[in-house]
Amino acid sequence: MAASCEFVCCGEESEADKAVIVQFSNGKVQNAEQLDFTFYKNTDESNPRKKSRRMLVAESARLSYVGNNFGTGSLKCNNLCKYYVGVLNKQTMQMEVHSAQLFNMQPVIPGETTETDTSQNIGQTYREKVDSLIEAFGTNKQKRALSARRLNQVGSETLHHAVAKAANSVIDQKGLEALQQEVAQTESQGDMALYLPPCHPDADRPEDVYLFDDLLSPVEYEALEEAGSKMAALTPEELQKMRDNGGCLCVLKQLESLPSEDEAREKVTRCAYYLSLLLKLLRQRSITRKFGQEEGCPRIIQSKLMKTFTVESFNGGWVQNVMSTSMRAKVATHCLALLLHMGHMTADLTLLHRDLGITEARMFDVAKSMGLTLRKLVRQKAEGAEPSDGHRLASLVLPLVKYEQASQRRKRKKMR
Repeated sequence: MAASCEFVCCGEESEADKAVIVQFSNGKVQNAEQLDFTFYKNTDESNPRKKSRRMLVAESARLSYVGNNFGTGSLKCNNLCKYYVGVLNKQTMQMEVHSAQLFNMQPVIPGETTETDTSQNIGQTYREKVDSLIEAFGTNKQKRALSARRLNQVGSETLHHAVAKAANSVIDQKGLEALQQEVAQTESQGDMALYLPPCHPDADRPEDVYLFDDLLSPVEYEALEEAGSKMAALTPEELQKMRDNGGCLCVLKQLESLPSEDEAREKVTRCAYYLSLLLKLLRQRSITRKFGQEEGCPRIIQSKLMKTFTVESFNGGWVQNVMSTSMRAKVATHCLALLLHMGHMTADLTLLHRDLGITEARMFDVAKSMGLTLRKLVRQKAEGAEPSDGHRLASLVLPLVKYEQASQRRKRKKMR
């Protein structure tokens, strides 16, 4: 008949009274008396995460074992459960039930430490950890991608060093102050500099600063021969009719004072027709392929206007050419450059800003961005006539004028 025993509960136990249960990861211990056990606890009692950490060390003549209740080597026990162990007293046949702690004892080989690996893992980023896993366990495709990415990274670092070296050499040659002045000059031109015609500020003649061939190529200029002849044949009555119908003031002024020389006269009439197309294009909301056909616009000029001064917009399933704000600024600069070539490097800003439909201040900004010299036309007053406001003129004089940016002027006024 089996012997009977009874359970005895030991009541409340402190942390130090808990029984310790160990298991060895590499086998079973034949003689536990040959092991010296040492129990350690964390000294930081104020930290709620560290105060419950415990470490058990078992030392023998051949090998040492370490187990803890935290970290990667600990047992994955449920923290919400409590573990108990029963100890049987064979004399009284009573089994005392005590709280228990579980430890997984792992051997520690002399000369090997995990502190270095741990510090490396802490210092590594997530990308570096993933790369190390790919090197060890990744497929061939993943390894090839990792190798290509590292080669690109080395290439970008080499490029960065080369650019930094080149920048330092430029700074040493020109000096930091000279470079800052160049940047300030570039910024002073403002956003209008992006829409200016090609500029050659180092040219010897004013006519070469904004080349006429950059505004109208030789092929485009030849295509305007027929349209220019029609402009030259307009009578004073037809010009007055155009003025009454709201025609472009800049174009009418040029046609009313055509030069006597045939070559110069032909150039002005062709440019006047092209200028009228630019101003008409500016007033359109959406531009179709039929633009300019009523005026007899050549196909090459129509294509140039579409590609250079309009942007494509998708609306209702159709692609349309429209005039954006930036393109309006580009039209204004090209019209002004064209008038300079038509008027011996002088243009009437008052008439142009009325044709463009912009304010006079905006027109001045366009002229300043092109480096032009501004002046006011002085008119002699006849006896008995009412005083009239003089027109503002813009002239291209070498060297080009470098104006101060408007934002800088406002800042200086505030500082005063």
